[in-house]
Amino acid sequence: MKVLVPIINRSDNELPAYATPGSSGMDIRAFLQEEVVLQSMERALIPTGLFLEIPQGYEAQVRPRSGLALKQGLTCLNSPGTVDADYRGEIKVILINLSTEPQIIRSGERIAQMVFQKVETVSWQTVDELNTTERGAGGFGHTGK
Repeated sequence: MKVLVPIINRSDNELPAYATPGSSGMDIRAFLQEEVVLQSMERALIPTGLFLEIPQGYEAQVRPRSGLALKQGLTCLNSPGTVDADYRGEIKVILINLSTEPQIIRSGERIAQMVFQKVETVSWQTVDELNTTERGAGGFGHTGK
């Protein structure tokens, strides 16, 4: 099933697109007036020039690109970054340089990927006790490394 998402593209970049027929995420690109140099451990908010009208019941998730992470040490903070259905501002990506070398981001470069997900809303049911499970409250590595 395809979901129709209205989009405004104020950049000179192509629209986000799936790289292959089996891709889950669409690559999104930087829209910069001038290149950004990220020093080691420095972060920056990178604009894309994209504005979305996400249908109710969906969210967009902004996620890192594996190639950037492996080859340049660039990744997204707050990942996955949630774009709510009622947000109408510009899509921006928080990039951080985890490498030991300065990294340059240029306008038009693919900086992240965007995945759309269906979102369920919940209602709370206040109770005095939860059902028990074999796991119980075990967490944070309780099964080993």
